[in-house]
Amino acid sequence: MTQSPESGVREKWDRIWREAKIAEPEAARVLVENRHLLPSSGDALDLACGLGGNALLLARQGLRTRAWDISPVAVENVNRRAERLRLDILAEPRDVEVEPPAGGTFDVIVVSRFLYRPLGRALTDALRPGGLLFYQTYIRDKLSAAGPSSLDYLLAPNELLALFQPLQLLFYREEGRVGDITEGFRDEAMLVARKS
Repeated sequence: MTQSPESGVREKWDRIWREAKIAEPEAARVLVENRHLLPSSGDALDLACGLGGNALLLARQGLRTRAWDISPVAVENVNRRAERLRLDILAEPRDVEVEPPAGGTFDVIVVSRFLYRPLGRALTDALRPGGLLFYQTYIRDKLSAAGPSSLDYLLAPNELLALFQPLQLLFYREEGRVGDITEGFRDEAMLVARKS
């Protein structure tokens, strides 16, 4: 019997999160550096949440937070942590490539270190008017071996801008190999954008 590609991906991420030795998951830098843009209330989504670092920050900011990941192991970890900390987070296993968020459902969406290009339109549609998208993921022009090696999961120069062109740009950073490569933020692009 052969397994579906989806179950293979789920098993891979279950294994990764089961073996992860992380005391407190960190939020993505794009969210940490731009948290002042967050609304004081509303509905937020941490998409492809992993161990939920973004979800924790969103809930601590007063947002009702959903956290979705393909890995039930990751989701279980996020729910346990949210319960222990008494945070308003509901984590659910979800393959967003098959079941993207519905239109007009979130005031904030955060995506970090996940790239599935066909999801771009659905993410834009899932934002309510005035909603914010925080996005951070790996670029092709990265310096380190961190992250994926397949071009399928690496952004071309300025690709993140093109994927979310209908949104109003609030913040963008993509340094690649420009200037002194021993300083700055390398390997990833960051975007914050707002739906009109």
